[in-house]
Amino acid sequence: MAGHSKWANIKHRKAAQDKKRGKAFSQISRAIMAAVRSSGPNPADNITLRLQLDKARAANMPRDTIDRAIKRASGEGAAEEIHEVTYEGYGPGGVGIVISALTDNLNRTGPDVRSALEKRGGTMGKQGSVSWNFEQKAVYTVKGEGVDEDSLMEVALDAGADDLENEDGVFTIIGPPSAFASIGEALTGADYSVDNAEVTYIPNTRTMLSPDDARKLIAIIDALEDLDDVQSAITNGDIPDEVIAEMGA
Repeated sequence: MAGHSKWANIKHRKAAQDKKRGKAFSQISRAIMAAVRSSGPNPADNITLRLQLDKARAANMPRDTIDRAIKRASGEGAAEEIHEVTYEGYGPGGVGIVISALTDNLNRTGPDVRSALEKRGGTMGKQGSVSWNFEQKAVYTVKGEGVDEDSLMEVALDAGADDLENEDGVFTIIGPPSAFASIGEALTGADYSVDNAEVTYIPNTRTMLSPDDARKLIAIIDALEDLDDVQSAITNGDIPDEVIAEMGA
């Protein structure tokens, strides 16, 4: 799993910018609705919902917007069917991109994803053309300040995690999707500060890109993640340190 933290940290920086812009509200609303429909409206019994509510509060999402999403998913008010869909595509250098979306309109989302790819030099792929090189994993990010790595690892492994990465003081816990709930319960039960939690795709192999291709790939990922329906866009493209430094600047 080496190399996951670097891209996760890039995503983290972008997520912080998105929160300031407020455009994450519709994405979080759909994620809340999906969590409610999957495991019920009670956060005490639904770790996924609890974590999505934490994201909503961190993004300063209005309480009535949160409540409306929960009620709609529970069958109160106007019903809205939310589809979970995955798209696959290629970026510069032939790297793969797996795009996860939650949408109420498949006829809108597919063309939007295709447009975001093709306008920046990417292409849409068929189902299975890219995902064979990725595995679904439960991923938790824990704020590292004041955290003892050995203790955190013990809690995570006991809860079913496979691995823990520490990059620049940011801890990334990785495990099978089936352990998502147990890992989350263990971390929150031990009072760790969970910065992000998701079931996402992680590449089995990575491709190092040239600086120019890396910049093009980042533009594609940014465009995809700016779409309201897209929850994540994961790639096996490896970003050179010089380009990461540019982003940090």
